[in-house]
Parts: sequence; structure tokens; C-alpha cells
Amino acid sequence: MTPALLVLAAGMGSRYGGLKQLDPMGPHGETVMDYAIFDALRAGFGRVVFVIRRDFEEPFKQQVLSRYEGRIDASYCFQDMDALPGGYTRPAARTKPWGTTHAILAARDAIREPFAAINADDFYGQHSYKALYDFLADPARQQDPRTYAMVGFTLRSTLSPHGTVARGVCVTDARGHLQSIRELTKILAVGDHVENQDGTIPPERLTGDEPVSLNMWGFTPALFPQIEQAFTGFLARDGQNLTSECYIPATVDELIGRRQCVVEVLPTSSRWFGVTYREDKPGVVEAMAKLAADGAYPAPLFG
Repeated sequence: MTPALLVLAAGMGSRYGGLKQLDPMGPHGETVMDYAIFDALRAGFGRVVFVIRRDFEEPFKQQVLSRYEGRIDASYCFQDMDALPGGYTRPAARTKPWGTTHAILAARDAIREPFAAINADDFYGQHSYKALYDFLADPARQQDPRTYAMVGFTLRSTLSPHGTVARGVCVTDARGHLQSIRELTKILAVGDHVENQDGTIPPERLTGDEPVSLNMWGFTPALFPQIEQAFTGFLARDGQNLTSECYIPATVDELIGRRQCVVEVLPTSSRWFGVTYREDKPGVVEAMAKLAADGAYPAPLFG
């Protein structure tokens, strides 16, 4: 089966200060999502499914789906905060989304084939999509539906000079299989090293060379019942906490710990760009312009 691309586009963009999924970054007004779709198309992905907020539907149809008409089979589904398993209900005072595990779970009725799952506001690069497509499209790998993949980036190359970032810091074995992954939410470059400033005293010191997850995953539909079970467990533990989120790296770590899946970490030669903060935008705009000038992408992208 031809792999699909699942784009997680329901984020609130709270630190950035707006809907960065629609913010123009390319030399002809392209969004970061546009580059994701372009790279996925030339890698071989057959269709794309977006996970969006329900109140985002009309601007999404007008400003996003219209860009891809006639180029790729594109559809969307909603990350509904009240769509919870196991009879759980959302606390009335909760306004924060439930996190990336819940976002992927929202697509369970829309995905029937192997799929990549990505953030809508990250630029992962051409080689990353090709590596993930080759993994997902390999017939030998499709014989084991619980063998997944993660594209790994180097921590120090994914930081922001404008504040802390959240990253899934990984440990791998000699075969390149993911052994564990920790979601650290306050990572910052400090001098010649990197620190996790999540409140520990002294702050945890990192080398900066650690492989990290930037939520570029390769899954099969076998994942959906697994993460439904994991998310139900999260609701039992933290469902009344108004700000806690169920992150997919933590969920995958849980599955690995239970030996319910194997995750191969795929290296990439692509450079990652992100817009965690509004101050990050000029650097991304400059990088997109250089890629176009160097001929890595056409300008305009969908000309």
C-alpha cells in the first residue's frame, strides 16, 4: 500500500502567538506545510490527511486545501477535545488540547495504510521524507505491522536562540533501534553545552549530540489501538489536570517499555527548521529563500 502523510495541524501556537501553520515563510508566500506536502509528493506519498481544530475548518479549506487541489488527495479530520475513549469526559475548565497522542488518535478512521505523522509547523527536509517513505513502502517491513520508525535529528541543531524548546531526547542501541525517549520541555543552549531547565536543581546537563524526536514518525494502523489504550491510561492518571498533555514520544516510550513495538531511528542529512517563537521566523524565511536560490525547491513552490 502507498503510504499516507498525516499532518498534525491542530496546535494552538501559544508560544508563537498565532496560527503559524498559515504564516508565509517561503519566497512566494509558501507556508512550512506547503514544503511538507511538496517533499512528501516527490518522495512518493499517495495522500495527505490533516488533523485540525473544528474552529479552524473554514480558513483551512480556503487557505490550505485549495493550494493542493489537483496535486494530491487531501482530506482532514478534527481533533475534538470531547472525543475521549473509555467513557471519560473533558473537565469543564479545560481549554488546552490533549496533545499529540490524541491528535494522531483522531485520525484512526481516516488512515488504513502505513503513514508518516508530522508536525505542521516543522520543516524536515527532502531526505527525511524519502527515508521515511522508503521505510514505510518496503514490503518486507510491512510484514511486521508493529515495526515503526522515527527520523532522528541532532539536539544542538534544533534549538532556538529565543527561548526553551521541547524535544524528545532518545537513547538508541547498536542496531539503531530506539530504546527510550524522554520528552523534555525546557531545553536551552547555555554556553558550550545544553541544559534541561525543567525545574531540576542543578539543571540537567546534555551534550547537544543526543538524537531527538521532532515528531516525524512512521507508523502503521496497528498503532491506533495501542495509543487508545495508552491515552486511556493517561486520562486515568492525569485527566483532571487542566494543562497536562499526552505526547506521542512518551506514548511510544511506553510501548517500547512494554515490548509492544520496535522503532527504528532513521538518520537524515536534511536540515531542520522550526518556528517555536515568532522571533524564529526571520531565520526560517532566510533559509527558505536560500533553498530556492540554490535550486533545491522551485519558486514558486507550486508554480
